[in-house]
Amino acid sequence: MNLEQIIKNTIIQKAGPVGFDEFMDLALYYPGKGYYSGGMQKFGEQGDFITAPEMSDLFGYCLARQCAQILNGENDVLEFGAGSGILATQVLFELGRLEKLPNKYYILELSAELKHRQKETITKVLPELLDRVVWLNTFPDDFSGVVIANEVLDAMPAKRLIKKQDNFVELGVDCQNDQLQWQMFDHPCTDGKVLLPNEVEQGYTTEVNLRAMAWVESLSDIVDQGLVLLIDYGMGRDEYFHPQRGEGTLRCYYQHKAGDDPFMHVGEQDITTSVNFSDMADQAQSSGFSIVGYATQAMFLISLGIDEYLLAETDENRRITLAQQIKQLVLPSAMGESFKVLALTKKCQVKLKGFKEQDLRHKL
Repeated sequence: MNLEQIIKNTIIQKAGPVGFDEFMDLALYYPGKGYYSGGMQKFGEQGDFITAPEMSDLFGYCLARQCAQILNGENDVLEFGAGSGILATQVLFELGRLEKLPNKYYILELSAELKHRQKETITKVLPELLDRVVWLNTFPDDFSGVVIANEVLDAMPAKRLIKKQDNFVELGVDCQNDQLQWQMFDHPCTDGKVLLPNEVEQGYTTEVNLRAMAWVESLSDIVDQGLVLLIDYGMGRDEYFHPQRGEGTLRCYYQHKAGDDPFMHVGEQDITTSVNFSDMADQAQSSGFSIVGYATQAMFLISLGIDEYLLAETDENRRITLAQQIKQLVLPSAMGESFKVLALTKKCQVKLKGFKEQDLRHKL
């Protein structure tokens, strides 16, 4: 039975719509059939989208420079959702060059298929460091060091809301005449954890990600000391709830084409929502983290000296390639402005280099 039919059966058995977060969870993570739990190629030219580490090693090298400020040989790195494993190899390679290798490099990965691919990547590129890499299925009991979450929050199942009269109500997913379709719940959304916009028109649609907020809270429970870097596409609350953003931020990616219909290619396309970094920052603070930096990806990488790698390259052809890669990472028309970096710390007084050129915490 295909995944679309499994989801339809789930809705029929419940005799009513399911929340969009539940639909998104099934579509992305249903064992063996969901987008992330199935065996399809997701990252890179052959997949549906390209992440920054797939685009250039320089992304991971710069990230390693930031990690090096915190690592002391006794603490660790914990990466969530490590994709193909390429970011782990970049960070480990550069930390080795900086003589700042972590004691252990933990990867929390739920997909068996991706775990296998990560192990293959690291074995191929850095066989001498494989013994430092440890795969986890759940949060560790406690952790000190650096936590990396690159494009993790956007893949967490979000709720969809729509303005109806004076309230926001939840948009669920129903099955009518064997077709998946949107269905409004009757009751208003009253969760007090998120601030919703008041001055928007009827039918204004948006998303809230309570699961991402719960994840930040859980992270605070295990981090004793260190730095958390959340890297994702998103924005602060004012921009997130701009009156002109009336269709929300829901996007689907299938073979490098963006769409907005989550009911097509179920299990074969990525479904994602932008991150409301103000919600993440509020949750982080109330959970015991300090907010120590917020910047665009472009200014974060520039602060960490991405241009130095270009200047150090002597091979002309290689320089041209690196220059193109840097443009993709930092130009506003590419990833530079849409991706942000939010830094959280606990018991850590270091002034982070990644926010030397820009700190937008006032926009959260």
